[in-house]
Amino acid sequence: MKVYNTLTRRKEDFVPLNPPRVLIYVCGITPYAKSHVGHARPSVFWDVVRRYLTYLGYSVTLVQNFTDIDDKIVKKSKETGLPPEEIAETNSRQYLESMRRLNVIPADAYPRATQYIDEIIRITEGLLAKGHAYVSGGDVYFRVMSFPEYGKLSGKDVDQLLPGARVEVSEAKESPLDWALWKAVPDDEPGWDSPWGRGRPGWHIECSAMVTSILGPSIDMHGGGTELVFPHHENEIAQSESFTGVKPYVRYWLHNEMLNLEGEKMSKSLGNVVALDELLSRYPAEGLRIYLLSAHRRKILDFSIELLESSVRGWERLHSTMERCYDFLRTPADTGVSSPDRLQNARQKTRQTFFSAMDDDFNTALALSAVFDLVSALNSALTDDKGRAAGPEARRLFAEAYLDLLEFSGILGILPDVWGGQREASAQVRGAGSKDLIELLVRIRDEARSRKDWGLADEIRRKLQENGVVIQDEPGGARWSIKS
Repeated sequence: MKVYNTLTRRKEDFVPLNPPRVLIYVCGITPYAKSHVGHARPSVFWDVVRRYLTYLGYSVTLVQNFTDIDDKIVKKSKETGLPPEEIAETNSRQYLESMRRLNVIPADAYPRATQYIDEIIRITEGLLAKGHAYVSGGDVYFRVMSFPEYGKLSGKDVDQLLPGARVEVSEAKESPLDWALWKAVPDDEPGWDSPWGRGRPGWHIECSAMVTSILGPSIDMHGGGTELVFPHHENEIAQSESFTGVKPYVRYWLHNEMLNLEGEKMSKSLGNVVALDELLSRYPAEGLRIYLLSAHRRKILDFSIELLESSVRGWERLHSTMERCYDFLRTPADTGVSSPDRLQNARQKTRQTFFSAMDDDFNTALALSAVFDLVSALNSALTDDKGRAAGPEARRLFAEAYLDLLEFSGILGILPDVWGGQREASAQVRGAGSKDLIELLVRIRDEARSRKDWGLADEIRRKLQENGVVIQDEPGGARWSIKS
């Protein structure tokens, strides 16, 4: 498997630091307003990454933060009269509910920046002690010139960076490129006591504190939008590696491109956003998820209702095909399918395409195309009259293709609820999906056994066993368990 690493600007073999463990941190939202559809793109992408790595047998820990103290939140508090913590928590909960509806498996942790003030202060003190930071008034700044590798992520040359270019110019700073680790605040704004007076943390130090506290000094993957490469992620590297002395802070940096509306980046600050919860109230979440996965993460995705509705139609076709396949497998064993050999060839081709796509920088667009190619092949097998064949072998080949469709859809998280959507992390099983999906397959197998359709029953058993599910046949029906 290869991933495109922003740090090296090329595709690299994916080799975890401590396999089979994979540690992932994803920059989350600043919850000063309701989430928009652009926020869903990285969340859905990383959900697929997590599902696929789990499918491959890795033990994945994924952490996604909330920046719950920020100038934008403070400004919104002054405008509305609501406490900053209430604004942040209300919008964080709304975001999490939207993620639930989008079938995003919950992160292992959703840390809030305000929960890590002590750790932020400790790191700031450590950077001061090592000469990587300095105090100016009640503020503490990181000293860019103390980190010779600054610019290695973004490719920017420190000597060529113009003062004021995406950085704050201040006489209090030794260099225009220095940034605040801790900043003093007036009495009417949220703040915490520190060795340098009352203040609050700078934006960049928050992620360094949460990553090192929860996951450690070095992690496998770090994600976020391309707009975070500089200065946020560049600064994160400098702070973290300067404090811990451990390199690399992150082995693979994976950034996703933006969601555009009418040619412009979708952004709350630009006012051109489509509220996520409102969109989910009008359209099926599975359709939105398919739309978000329809372009490679490194390509800008244009948003329009027409494109979304096209994805919804794709989901309806997928859902309908799954229902038809399920109904067919419950029919008498002598019911035939069209050209089973042709279906088998299509199945092998789509399987190769799907896994090659996922192994190539998580190319969800190409993986989705394989899913719908398999949908077409299954529909043809059910409806075409040419070469119709019956018997155990024909049904076994059909069942293999159907199980692949369930498997692929589970990895992409687009299984409809009735087919066992993976709503809870605790319900995950490698490749097979959730508890509901396993029970569905066991039920189909029981019905096949009652019809003496041994080929189908054996194929389902084999597929489940491949994915760590043990079947025990008993007089009252099969029982299943997860192989330890």
